[in-house]
Amino acid sequence: MALLTDHVLFIDGEAIILDKPAGLPVDAPRDGSMALENHLQSLTFGFARWPLPVHRLDRDTSGCLLLARNPKAHKRFAAAFEAGTVAKRYVAVIEGVPVEDEGVIELSLSKISSASEGWRMIPAKAGKVAVTAWRKVAEKDGRALIAFTPQTGRTHQIRVHAQHGLGFGIVGDPVYGNGEGAMLLHSRFLSIDRGEKPAAQATAPLPATFVAAGFGQDILDDAGL
Repeated sequence: MALLTDHVLFIDGEAIILDKPAGLPVDAPRDGSMALENHLQSLTFGFARWPLPVHRLDRDTSGCLLLARNPKAHKRFAAAFEAGTVAKRYVAVIEGVPVEDEGVIELSLSKISSASEGWRMIPAKAGKVAVTAWRKVAEKDGRALIAFTPQTGRTHQIRVHAQHGLGFGIVGDPVYGNGEGAMLLHSRFLSIDRGEKPAAQATAPLPATFVAAGFGQDILDDAGL
């Protein structure tokens, strides 16, 4: 894996936005494999403190990940995520083509666990409210490229909403899809308001896995995404 210093999309005195590679977990996994924490020392850029992630992306999800460079910034950024004021947009390729061109998925989510399948999130009326706006961007070979704008930040929200809200799992999803090949879910854009300071924001380029699936950067450019 390339040095994460090569993946920095935005940096100033209080924030770093990384283009996190797919396959790199944010939290240290139980199997002891490399995680984001193994790279934090290389991301100090002259500061004594190591930066800390403000939110999470799934191991197999690529794209924009916000790190805070000091405790005060971390507290403010975390509060913004909790309040739902951070602008986020994801893109994903799903295993089918929805009939509609856009919509809003409202499916509350709850965690379940079993010895045979491990844990996963499922739609449940008694679960936590989860809302995702979506738009069909392009289609090719029976698959569709979807732009997702989550209005809440639940675990596996987009992955579950794709499967149960649109009726198609994300390509390569090992839990909610067929698990064949790379998972095509990418955190494309992130912006966090900082009051009088300019927003900390970045757009992450599409990974090569999307291009290989027939959905290149030009498609997003044409769609204004």
